[in-house]
Amino acid sequence: MAKMGKRYKGLLEKVEATKLYGFREAVLLVKEIANAKFDESVELHVRLGVDPRHADQQVRSTVVLPHGTGITKRVLVIASGEKQNEALEAGADFVGGEDMVAKIQGGWLDFDAVIATPDMMKSLGRLGKILGPRGMMPSSKTGTATTEVADAVKEIKAGRVEFRVDKFGIIHNGVGKVSFEKENLVENAVTLLRAIVKAKPSAAKGQYIKSLTVTSTMGVPVKVDPNAAQKEVVVTE
Repeated sequence: MAKMGKRYKGLLEKVEATKLYGFREAVLLVKEIANAKFDESVELHVRLGVDPRHADQQVRSTVVLPHGTGITKRVLVIASGEKQNEALEAGADFVGGEDMVAKIQGGWLDFDAVIATPDMMKSLGRLGKILGPRGMMPSSKTGTATTEVADAVKEIKAGRVEFRVDKFGIIHNGVGKVSFEKENLVENAVTLLRAIVKAKPSAAKGQYIKSLTVTSTMGVPVKVDPNAAQKEVVVTE
């Protein structure tokens, strides 16, 4: 068993292990107690009442965080013709066609997001085993397989994130950095949780959010009351 460091022990003393915190309260507490020697990310870990083995209970979508993620993403666009120029003008870091497909097959992975036009998706099929496990395979569902490449590039650069449930029924996503202003960090967290609630599959029955934890990269988990948090972020249309 790994030895617990003095820094981590100190953090544990600032969080009540058995308490279910309010959502906003938890986000602010994580920011307040973070004390690593770098700008830690703040993360949400949400366990859902879905069975990911069933297609009609998959949870996957995108949302633009209003204050960004604090991370500058390197965007690759795979397109042809005029769409390549549109991507470059929109701020894409890498742009190409079949040459980029071959480059990735050769082991190049120096990018964080991939956007492709529909006409290139057949070629990208060869990259399924490379991009799929990394969550970077373009998809129309997440807006990364699209003819509107300029809009997609700008959204990703502005802070669009993809969230998807893993095989254990959990979503793990960052919502910013501990250096963010308090209200900006809270607004990002609320925006993500609201999007997760909105993405609830119609086939999901019973309690949707089973548990919710907020933490920082090197911090301790702060448990949140899932029912109260869900009510907190719901917007009545």
